Amino acid sequence: MLSRLAHALVPAFGRLSVTADHDADLAPGSILAANHTSLADPAIVLAALRRLGARPVVMATAGLWRVPVLGRALTREGHIPVHRGDRRAAHALDLAEAALRRGRLVLIYAEGGIPAHGGTAEAAPGPFRSGLSRLAERTGAPVVPVGQAGARRVASGTPAGQLVGVLSAPLRRPALHVHVGAPLTLTGDRATGTARAHAAVTAAWRTAATLLDGPRPQDPEAVRAYRA
Repeated sequence: MLSRLAHALVPAFGRLSVTADHDADLAPGSILAANHTSLADPAIVLAALRRLGARPVVMATAGLWRVPVLGRALTREGHIPVHRGDRRAAHALDLAEAALRRGRLVLIYAEGGIPAHGGTAEAAPGPFRSGLSRLAERTGAPVVPVGQAGARRVASGTPAGQLVGVLSAPLRRPALHVHVGAPLTLTGDRATGTARAHAAVTAAWRTAATLLDGPRPQDPEAVRAYRA
């Protein structure tokens, strides 16, 4: 349901374009790691992934499960609540591991939250927490880096600013771009794996930011483009 809703609604709030590295692969049982800049970017990423035929389960803040209708839908579809700063936080990795072993794609935001910087400007991904590396270590699942840019043009800043942004987005229809990179296998110790994943997501974000308003790559073999 979430993927379908995102696919239907996101085009009303912005002009979404999607690209992928030529060797990108959304194989069953993969971990998708995306940068997190706005409350709007999960919907944008889900809409982009649906164009690529992917419908992942999402690791998301547990507070969403307290929203009556949304919480029931999230549970029904197998999405994974993350209780940050709580002893139940480790259980999220157990649920994600089980989903991966069933062949599901799992979308994780390794930064663990939205950065504090204001405005609509793009910024590189912040430091990653260890959950992504631990999940990859436990499962051996490949990690697919996903970079998104433009979400802060839909919602950013204070709660009032975010509301204004969302309400005005259908009129402004800002550019939105998602880029999917090639998968990587995290090897070595946990710190090394975390650093490699952060570098890959940063590279995917950089590509998304470059393509947000600028020209497409001159080499048509460099990326595959997907447009609705």
